[in-house]
Amino acid sequence: MKPARILTRPVDTIAQQTLLAQGVDPLLAKLYATRAIKSKSETEYNLSALLPFQSLKNIQAASERLARAIEQQEKILIVADYDADGATACALGMRGLRAMGAKTDFLVPNRFDHGYGLTPRIAELAAQAKTDLLLTVDNGIASIAGVQRAQQLGMDVLITDHHLPGEQLPECIIVNPNQPGDHFPSKALAGVGVMFYVLMALRHHLRQHNWFSQRPEPNLAQWLDLVALGTIADVVPLDQNNRILVTQGLRRIRADKMQAGIRALFHVAKRKAQQAQAFDLGFAIGPRLNAAGRLDDMSLGIACLLSDDMESATDLALQLDDLNRERRQIQRSMQDEANLQLATIDTENSYSIVAYHDSWHQGVTGIVAGRLRETFHRPSIVFAQAEDGTLRGSGRSITGLHLRDALDLISKRRPEIIQKFGGHAMAAGLSIASIHLPAFQREFEAVCQRLIQPADLNHTYQTDGSLDDGHLNLDTAQQLAALVWGQNFPEPCFCDEFRVIRQQSVGTSHIKAVLRKSNCECEAMFFRCGTPLPEHIRVVYRLVANEWRQQMELQLYADYWEICA
Repeated sequence: MKPARILTRPVDTIAQQTLLAQGVDPLLAKLYATRAIKSKSETEYNLSALLPFQSLKNIQAASERLARAIEQQEKILIVADYDADGATACALGMRGLRAMGAKTDFLVPNRFDHGYGLTPRIAELAAQAKTDLLLTVDNGIASIAGVQRAQQLGMDVLITDHHLPGEQLPECIIVNPNQPGDHFPSKALAGVGVMFYVLMALRHHLRQHNWFSQRPEPNLAQWLDLVALGTIADVVPLDQNNRILVTQGLRRIRADKMQAGIRALFHVAKRKAQQAQAFDLGFAIGPRLNAAGRLDDMSLGIACLLSDDMESATDLALQLDDLNRERRQIQRSMQDEANLQLATIDTENSYSIVAYHDSWHQGVTGIVAGRLRETFHRPSIVFAQAEDGTLRGSGRSITGLHLRDALDLISKRRPEIIQKFGGHAMAAGLSIASIHLPAFQREFEAVCQRLIQPADLNHTYQTDGSLDDGHLNLDTAQQLAALVWGQNFPEPCFCDEFRVIRQQSVGTSHIKAVLRKSNCECEAMFFRCGTPLPEHIRVVYRLVANEWRQQMELQLYADYWEICA
């Protein structure tokens, strides 16, 4: 692989000066000014700053239909997606609707038996459950046939989703900030965020009609831990609105005001909830919840999030933890097989990666695609065989290629290849017949060559430049850890030259080293580093407040290193 490019994020100096004049800490003013923040008000995360729900298209119609279902005690069935966003959106919908007096239950499609979303088969199962109103969360925007079947069977359908729509929309009430004609300022809401807004609008509607005169009005903030988890786990862009939701959710988790299931998941993951960060939600809690949908049935994960009994929640969380261990073993095996396949291919001169084996597990293809993308820095799609004999693929992209748009181009050029597809810029899924795999591989490579600039195929690290010696300390690490960072609002990382004072191997593939910069010495971790470090290195790193033997200490996490020129 070629050496990585190290770039320094450009600072908007006008924004930086404005932030400084408004009293923002100098380091934060610089960091914010590289992340499109122009005013201190954009860094204040009170719930009062949330965007109002009124500009969401169809939100009034959705509120009226849900209110009628509650008043008439119709049965509402929530159809969820089988990932962490879908699970948290389902649990939020169940808790919120029941608190407002609804008669509600949920059905989550099994990845292996039912496929994705509201299909005609799911509509038939909903009808058998004597459903009056079918409510989707985190899915439905592409479920044209499923909506039609539900309506044929006498059910109303309300879709809440955040995925990008196709050219045709289902004919029902749709709440999705990404649908045509929607004027909601944030297009980055996760599925659980959309459901939170629907509950806000519904509560407002019921309040106006004196529904809470004889029953308690729920405080929706009590479920912001669910919103934070789903938002981070789904890797949606953290615009200000999402940062408010995540910040408030993390504050509740740190204050031990969370659902029993989330508390139990922190416990089995051996993470301290009182020090919770977005990283914990994305890399410890989210994967354990996702494991249910990947390997088994997300009903298990939703049951954990709905549990109010700590003993029961812990039992369910332990089952999720076991599934996550199994998922990791399957993932390692698939990655090893994929690497063997790709060793026979000139990946250096390819613009894309497509991998398939008939023994692979379809629930883990997305994670393996992500690992291949990280290793080769190419858009990567991994296929596995589905029960119906088709191949289901999951893809992850790089900056420079909108993956869903790339699949759309293939679909238009060669409509016989892709049966169905959907997704976002950085992640997408699709189904093809096995006979079309070679043709898809050729078409995907051709589209990637057409759309990707050669420079985008090099690993690129966007950094915040050099860190002043005065900030190379534990206080700065803790200051940064207290804030929410994530997709499109990246965690600060810096680039400096260091002298390696000493180093030692940790496990089979990591190195712990002491580095010196000017008069500062600090400990650093180099993960998946198979070679000893030379004396002088240039490092891309992050500051971490690491707890060791009940003491907090500064540690640098190295994302990349190279020999100093």
